[in-house]
Amino acid sequence: MTHRKGVVRLSGTPAGVIEEVEGGTRFRYDSDYLARKDALPISLTLPLRAEPYESRGLHPFFENLLPEGWLLELSTTRLKIPRDDPFGLLLATCADCVGAVEIIGKEEHR
Repeated sequence: MTHRKGVVRLSGTPAGVIEEVEGGTRFRYDSDYLARKDALPISLTLPLRAEPYESRGLHPFFENLLPEGWLLELSTTRLKIPRDDPFGLLLATCADCVGAVEIIGKEEHR
């Protein structure tokens, strides 16, 4: 089974990892990032903590990074990603999101 993950970066600094889990997604801050004195949360809805954030589907913060409207249509068509694969769309389109957060995809086989 292919297990998809993405490194979540804040202003170019790796801050954590988002990954697919059974029935949803999990985001966890990296322990090295949490140890930094200048660490900031990636969102007010995801305050800094060692425990993971688990969500059915994508956490709303990550869902709000996805393209919408005509850009969603263009993205799904050009990238050949089904509309019902928001995690795949996140990995394919958020390496260069508007704002300070980026998600860099990588695959891990289990």
